[in-house]
Amino acid sequence: MAPRPTPQQRALVWPLAGLVAGAAGMLTSYAAAMVLTIREAPVVAIAELVVRSTPGPVVAFALKFLGAWNKTLLLSVMAVLTVVLFWYVGAWARRRWWVPVLVYSLMATLAAVAVLLSSDWSGVDLLPVAVGYVTWLVVLSLLTEPLRRAEAPPRSEPGPTDAAAYARGRRQFLVRAGLLGAAAVVAGVAGRLVGSGRRHVEETRRLLRLDVRAPRVPVGAHPDVPGLSPWQTPVEDFYRIHTAIVVPAIEPSDWSLRIHGMVEREVVLGYQDLLDRGLTDAWVTLCCVSNPVGGPLVGNAWWSGVRTADLLAEAGVLDGADAVLQTSKDGWNCATPLEALTDDRDAMLALAMNGSPLPIEHGFPVRTVVPGLYGYVSATKWVVDMEVTRFSDVDAYWTQRGWGELGPVKTASRIEVPRSGTTVAAGPLRVGGVAWHQHTGISAVEVSLDGGPWQPMELGRVPSADTWVQWGGTIDVGPGDHLLRVRATDADGVVQTPVERDVLPDGATGHDLVDFSAESA
Repeated sequence: MAPRPTPQQRALVWPLAGLVAGAAGMLTSYAAAMVLTIREAPVVAIAELVVRSTPGPVVAFALKFLGAWNKTLLLSVMAVLTVVLFWYVGAWARRRWWVPVLVYSLMATLAAVAVLLSSDWSGVDLLPVAVGYVTWLVVLSLLTEPLRRAEAPPRSEPGPTDAAAYARGRRQFLVRAGLLGAAAVVAGVAGRLVGSGRRHVEETRRLLRLDVRAPRVPVGAHPDVPGLSPWQTPVEDFYRIHTAIVVPAIEPSDWSLRIHGMVEREVVLGYQDLLDRGLTDAWVTLCCVSNPVGGPLVGNAWWSGVRTADLLAEAGVLDGADAVLQTSKDGWNCATPLEALTDDRDAMLALAMNGSPLPIEHGFPVRTVVPGLYGYVSATKWVVDMEVTRFSDVDAYWTQRGWGELGPVKTASRIEVPRSGTTVAAGPLRVGGVAWHQHTGISAVEVSLDGGPWQPMELGRVPSADTWVQWGGTIDVGPGDHLLRVRATDADGVVQTPVERDVLPDGATGHDLVDFSAESA
């Protein structure tokens, strides 16, 4: 005779059913999204909805302390909460069959709303949500049915004992859980293999041969300071800040840009249309408004593309317009000052970075590059729409969260040599770093050792005011602990402010400083 199961044993198997059903729904939903090459699978859509709904100060905190790990943390928290929820769904199913239906319905509704709030959605984008919802209901029903029969009140006529009935029901549950779980995993793997949309885009990008000039670092741009970062930032080291959980993978043949709004004529451009116009090239430094003083969220690259001034002139901007609302394929948008897109600076729709087609993570096939503005008001990756408008008529993504409207870059400088916490030899010491104020330029950089007088540094040569300037020089340091501070002066003669301000609402200010020690040889 089978031993009588304890109440704890009976109760434990129900949450397990909830976990298996929940995982099956997630995997089949993911598989459907992959097969349909839908970027915004339900989990991704919900995660991006959370990102879009997060207040600006919270975002600034996450970027400052978590950096590139902020999305990993978000997804990890979502995973833990989802596992806990599925566990309780299974437990609730034991007593109240309608509770799992309600929870699954609410989760599916949230996923559907997230998908509908994403950019450029269509009816097919809701199919993965429907697949996951149906899977939850069907799998949970199949798993709990033998458990319900096993726990049904014993019949009055002769039949199997309560313990034997429970053992049989548990065996049936385990068999079904194994088969259904394995089927869900196979579906997820198959969907991954079939949904090769991104891989195909990667292959397309790799095979592209654009008519662009190879980058050549200007003579004299890089001072002779060992340990100084390259003047041209390698693509793999260039900072990446965006709100997309899964970056859009767009075939160049499928990409188009619509220029409309306060214009004389609407203009729609395809990828080949941009290539046919011929590409211009320029060195441009980009920086993020979330970059702290002395931080890493800045890079200098060789960009190739079509000037936005020419495209907007072709559309014919109407009087009264002062902004262009740019929208990305993933739904992110920003309002860019019209003047910055139409004056003599090299604002462009960029197709190449450092002589090669844009990486997908940096906006392939087309992104916007605007010298002199922080990225949150200008640097739209995967750009697909430009609406000429007025600032008074739009409310862009980051300005909704408390960030400034115009986003002009501030004068900034950074010490790269020596690094904080290092120990150097006492005596003459080569120091160096970078300074930037795009579209204005840098005229001088000075350092101060231990609060002493400001000492001028040598500046590298630059091709325009739109790039950073690398600087270097020699100072004398004695044995002991030291503090080195840097400041820059822009081309208009304005000295970088020492006042320390946070990145909100329009960029950090203050002097970068490093602490180091010197020892006698």
